[in-house]
Amino acid sequence: MDKSFPEIKTFFGFGCMRLPMKGTEVDIEQFKEMTDYFIENGFNYFDTAHGYIDGKSELAIKEALTSRYSRDKYLLTNKLTEPYFNKEEDIRPFFQSQLDACGVEYFDFYLMHAQNATNFKKFKKCNAYETAFKLKEEGKVKHVGLSFHDKAEVLDEILTTYPQIEIVQIQFNYVDYEDPGVQSKKVYDVCRKHNKPMIIMEPVKGGSLIKLPVEAQKVYDEMPSGLSNASYAIRFAAGFEGIRIVLSGMSDMAQMKDNVSFMKDFKPLDENEMGAVAKVTGIYKGLDVIPCTACHYCVEENHCPMSIKIPELFACLNTKRIFNDWNQNMYYNVLTTNGGAKASECIECGGCESVCPQHLEIRDLLKKVAAEFEK
Repeated sequence: MDKSFPEIKTFFGFGCMRLPMKGTEVDIEQFKEMTDYFIENGFNYFDTAHGYIDGKSELAIKEALTSRYSRDKYLLTNKLTEPYFNKEEDIRPFFQSQLDACGVEYFDFYLMHAQNATNFKKFKKCNAYETAFKLKEEGKVKHVGLSFHDKAEVLDEILTTYPQIEIVQIQFNYVDYEDPGVQSKKVYDVCRKHNKPMIIMEPVKGGSLIKLPVEAQKVYDEMPSGLSNASYAIRFAAGFEGIRIVLSGMSDMAQMKDNVSFMKDFKPLDENEMGAVAKVTGIYKGLDVIPCTACHYCVEENHCPMSIKIPELFACLNTKRIFNDWNQNMYYNVLTTNGGAKASECIECGGCESVCPQHLEIRDLLKKVAAEFEK
């Protein structure tokens, strides 16, 4: 793994997009316990963005982390996200609001968020990268980077245009490694070409690599180590050259303790473990599942005017297909009668697809959901 940024104590980071929740609110007390455990075990990297949990992630970080620990005890990453600025003059006020929400005077890393071919044009037009570099000169940002969701050639263009970029956050896991849509390996190779260290997001693919189909689960259950499914996924991602941080979006204390147990004294996957991962990958790819990571970008900021709970409905269909679980019919009814619309109520406005990091054809997929559950 890459040794850049020595201020990062370990190779493992706390992703704050999926925090512990009590209903619609962050479970602050549990988040505090998780934060304490994380820091006590020698970790110090936290990652957030303004849109995470509808703006509640930043505020929770202030309450659980920054108001309770001295500034030298943690590193905090935040991001500049497209919906929150329309011109260059909007960026600095938005940035200041992020500092205020998080309760800090500077960010250790500031990333141009979810870059793709379309929004990169807006970032260029608004001088977003140039503004971030000036913020670095002023000491309000220590390092400037980007997070990325597109084809490898787009990343190559961005890094060629802005060689000052110091670090790149990419989606990387064993299922997406050779996927022609996500292009994890090709994107990784572009980072290596430009000599950029990487932060890994979605190592467990939004939880998809935790709850596995029975056949795939048997592969790991037969391994003598007795390690968790998360261990294989996170350690796979962490084992590549140039990787500086692997993020995990831990949503309860049990996940925190499990992740810490194998990342505190990190060991890459051995030959037998890599073989098991290859078998699980083959089984997973043979399934007809929707590759949604439940990031919820599609339903935040009113991207779905019909209030369709898109990730949850996709999860219902995936679970039914993977486990032949007919209880999902009941869950579908619950999801669509408690403040959520049915899949068939989609008006095909395309707002969801415009922000989907996985570039899913959501409108067509919702028709499949409706066909299965609204017979």
